Amino acid sequence: MIPLRTRATAVGYAIFYRLPQGVRLRLVRLATPTYTIGAVVLLRDAEAADPGRLMLLRQPPGRGWTLPGGLLRGGEHPVDGARRELAEETGIRLDAGELTPANPNAVVHTKGRWVDLVFEAQVAAAAVTPVVDGAEVFEAAWHPIDALPRLTLATVRLLGRYGIGPAAP
Repeated sequence: MIPLRTRATAVGYAIFYRLPQGVRLRLVRLATPTYTIGAVVLLRDAEAADPGRLMLLRQPPGRGWTLPGGLLRGGEHPVDGARRELAEETGIRLDAGELTPANPNAVVHTKGRWVDLVFEAQVAAAAVTPVVDGAEVFEAAWHPIDALPRLTLATVRLLGRYGIGPAAP
């Protein structure tokens, strides 16, 4: 005999899947948590000796350094969002093929309910000059991985997933 709870679940699914797709989608959005999606770039100096250097940003309110990145626009492909944010925040323009998904590619920030899709790239620091707008970004600079400046908590946690910084295992 099938337990009552299992039968009730089966009936619930049968009703749910008979609803129009738009109604089902609205119900799912009401019943499940939502996350904001961003794209972040781990940009390394291709010419730096080990352990290397990272491009970091000092943004308002300026209490710590962060990685280039930001929110994806509706319908924007993550690699395109990463390229756009890097260009907007640093003036450094890369082709999509120059960015590779990091491993792990998605980092879930459970406290803030957002997901960062992380990409890696390398450029010769001597070949690029970071340009910032002074409003969204105060400063963009290369920092040695073994001597990072004060980072935001979210950046500490994210870099730790890649074995970098104070939260590295």
